[in-house]
Amino acid sequence: MNARERYLATLTFQQPDRIPFEPGHGRESTRKRWHAEGLPADRNPVDYVREVLGIDPVDPVERPLGLGADFRLIPQFEEQVLEHRNGHYVVQDWKGNVCEISDQFDVTYLRTASDFVTRRWIKCPVETHADWEAIKPRYDLDAPGRFPADFAERCRRAQDRQGVLRVGFSGPFWQLREWCGFEGLCMLMLDDPEFVAEMAAFWKNFVSQMLARILDRVVPDVIGINEDMAYKGKSMISMDMVRRFCLPSWTDWVNQVQAAGCPLVDLDSDGYVGELIPLWIEAGVNVCDPIEVAAGCDLPTFRAQFGHKMAYTMGVDKRCIAAGGQALRDELSRLEPVIRDGGYIPGCDHGVPHDVSWADFLEYSRQLAELTGWL
Repeated sequence: MNARERYLATLTFQQPDRIPFEPGHGRESTRKRWHAEGLPADRNPVDYVREVLGIDPVDPVERPLGLGADFRLIPQFEEQVLEHRNGHYVVQDWKGNVCEISDQFDVTYLRTASDFVTRRWIKCPVETHADWEAIKPRYDLDAPGRFPADFAERCRRAQDRQGVLRVGFSGPFWQLREWCGFEGLCMLMLDDPEFVAEMAAFWKNFVSQMLARILDRVVPDVIGINEDMAYKGKSMISMDMVRRFCLPSWTDWVNQVQAAGCPLVDLDSDGYVGELIPLWIEAGVNVCDPIEVAAGCDLPTFRAQFGHKMAYTMGVDKRCIAAGGQALRDELSRLEPVIRDGGYIPGCDHGVPHDVSWADFLEYSRQLAELTGWL
């Protein structure tokens, strides 16, 4: 099997030759530690782990593919430092938020998840109806850069692929939170629900139009929806709010892509997602992650509750990877029945934190490779 066939067979409960080997990746501070402890400079950690363990390297043609379609606002806001005080920057990020971060980072850290960065929100781009009207033009479907100049050629090459083709974008809760801020959005859900419904409908339609242009040329293997809508122990909003403001978008997008032949819809949310999974299943979502153990998520319990209606990726407790030894062995033993049952690609249940040593990451990867059939 090639990487694409193996990935699809695993998450659709078929019989792959091996389960994809995806232990997880360290962010910047983690990789800095690993480089000091034995990871060669400028080497990808997982590629090097495969080399150390004697696992065949990934063929370049089997690496994940991207089409370059941009679901974000265009033009983006100017990234700039507005103030420097008491060891912190006050910055405007590319989404138009004004927030405060430690001055050990810079504003570019808010563009990608290159490290674990805490921030304090000060102002968000949509706080009034007038702000909403001002930001809507930034989602012009025909804006320069919305699709790359070689988009048609990328789609043509992707037709005969050996790697997984994934198209990802923000879900309604994630996107509206980016516009309004978390507290602002939650207050609007109570005080002005029609405004929230209007924004959610706008986003649903924008994404649907983007998907239509993609599906007209190529059918992805996976649609990835980013939500991050749960705390430790609970969803961030009630199930009634989820049903009103989020479920219509999820359902429409799932129907659209599945009608075109896309087999997997993967919804990502940190936190405890046990109460959300039934609504995701209702919408047609069939994969979710990262299944954070510290938030109360337990894959054996989820598998007993939801059976093969939901597949999973990640789900290995990062704290046990850091602890190593018996704690790690017990954690992988806990997950082994789910691995054997199928519909699961195990890996670290979020970005690998910097308290995981290089030696412990290697040992974790070795045990994971054994469980997934690579050793």
